[in-house]
Amino acid sequence: MKSNDQLFTTPDLEIAIDRHPLIVQPDVSLTKAIALMGQAKGTKCELVEDYHSEFFFRDKNRSGCVLVMEDSKILGILTERDIVKLTAAKLVFADVTVAEVMTQPVVTLLRENFQDIFAALFLFRRYRIRHLPIVDDAGQLIGVISPETIRQAIRPANLLKLRRVSDVMSRNIIHAPLNTTVLNIAQLMAENRVSCVIITEGDEAENILIPVGIITERDILQFQFLQARLDNLEVEQVMSTPLFLLSPEDSLLSAHQEMQRRRVRRLVVSWNWGQGLGIITQTSMLRIFDPMEMFSVIETLQSTVQQLEQEKAELLALVKKGS
Repeated sequence: MKSNDQLFTTPDLEIAIDRHPLIVQPDVSLTKAIALMGQAKGTKCELVEDYHSEFFFRDKNRSGCVLVMEDSKILGILTERDIVKLTAAKLVFADVTVAEVMTQPVVTLLRENFQDIFAALFLFRRYRIRHLPIVDDAGQLIGVISPETIRQAIRPANLLKLRRVSDVMSRNIIHAPLNTTVLNIAQLMAENRVSCVIITEGDEAENILIPVGIITERDILQFQFLQARLDNLEVEQVMSTPLFLLSPEDSLLSAHQEMQRRRVRRLVVSWNWGQGLGIITQTSMLRIFDPMEMFSVIETLQSTVQQLEQEKAELLALVKKGS
């Protein structure tokens, strides 16, 4: 029998730290910061209009945040969620600096206190954040961790195999029809504090919603980078489609592998021919690393092992008795 250490491996903390986060000065324009976030780490972002007037994006590994720093001091942070809120508020981005709209003060974590992922997960939940700068004793920036960097560092082992998508997926999804404007989508995200809106077709009266596309916070940032007219741009033209759909019975390991393969941070869950709809994100997937969740899984495994050992002992006793 394998030990618990072999069954349950936690992320490599060093791998989970992004040591090259985006950093800007406070006087940098908001449009420049958005451009940097949209083209981070060698990304090519192109807006291509074909003969159907539909938009297609090519993107790789964009950054979800930018740190605002001056004289090695962290002043604030700007995230994709902030961009969505500013878009929903119809802010005119021209001539606005990041200092005017950044979130401050910034929640940070001392490197010496980052001994396992639980400290980071606690701060993510307590402050409802997804980007956490790691600093040294002098307050100097070491790097940034996020659910995305943690997921990239995860060694799934058997922990992900043992759990199902239904264990962590959210049924509280926000959806919209194909003719919704991107501006309205941004407003839905801001009002409901969600990172995406699922685009659906179907008959709500019959409780049937077929997911056909998705718009995410990252898409809103990209549209702003491209200076698109969001008030008359319908989601049917720019949504990510077709969708790869998960089933509630799929393992978290398969969900994790699909996220890595497709380089996405969320997957749509659908069942009963459109009568059930959910979403699983890399943040929700990290719930399995909650200490109580892990304790519950280990308890179940131990109980199963004890039962199997008892059945084996009873079987051996019957064999001996028969001989």
